[in-house]
Amino acid sequence: MTLSMPRLRRGGSFPLVLVTALSLSLTACGGDDKDAAQSDPAASTPTPTVTPETPDVSGTPAVAVKRTSAELAKALLEIADLPDGYQLEKDEPAGDAEKPFSSTSSKCKTLVKFLNATEAPGAKATTHRSFSAGQEGTFLDFGIDAMGNKDEVAYLQHAYKKAVTSCPKVTMKIGEGTYSMKVEEISAPQFGMDPFAFRLTATSGSRRGLEFTAATTGVEDVVVSVTLLAGQEGELEGATEAAVSKAQQVLKKGA
Repeated sequence: MTLSMPRLRRGGSFPLVLVTALSLSLTACGGDDKDAAQSDPAASTPTPTVTPETPDVSGTPAVAVKRTSAELAKALLEIADLPDGYQLEKDEPAGDAEKPFSSTSSKCKTLVKFLNATEAPGAKATTHRSFSAGQEGTFLDFGIDAMGNKDEVAYLQHAYKKAVTSCPKVTMKIGEGTYSMKVEEISAPQFGMDPFAFRLTATSGSRRGLEFTAATTGVEDVVVSVTLLAGQEGELEGATEAAVSKAQQVLKKGA
């Protein structure tokens, strides 16, 4: 399916390529701002949250499925699936010390762990692919994590949703700059199983208002994730539909 759209990676982690991209855009705009979160009403006022119910996976245990990263890579979108103007981003290996997200709130402990992770917790195999539409354009990351069976997918989706709805804000550090990021659940593109989406919005510094959005959803035994930095309205929907469609076609139903 060809992607048609206007501009965590990986089932629970913020792609470091997007952190790098954000770092470049912040630096270009004088991005060594110190965090002004303490005096920022938008960043400090928690929003009411609802803790989701634990998913009901009772009954017959889900059949275990073994995947390889090479197999998952075939199910990812490629440059030919994207609109003109995108280019493939080089995959930079993450260093052990690269943990840009933090929070002083115990309610945000799980979300911070997810955002700083290099793969989904419990993943048996994982892969991702990142694209950009120029330095000032959209940055896109597509990821697939093999969880072993659909019950594990449901549990991860539940845990991710609970982590987001429990945490009103996090702090992102890049170089000498720190930025407050408002956390909020958003309406998820309705593709796959148990779809979920959230947004991080910079509420301090020179790039106040800059948005990062992410959607994750299940396709049988895998989690498909789509993340955007500096995207436009409707792009998360189109990108998620295309990513899920290709994963379904290539992976079949756990075959």
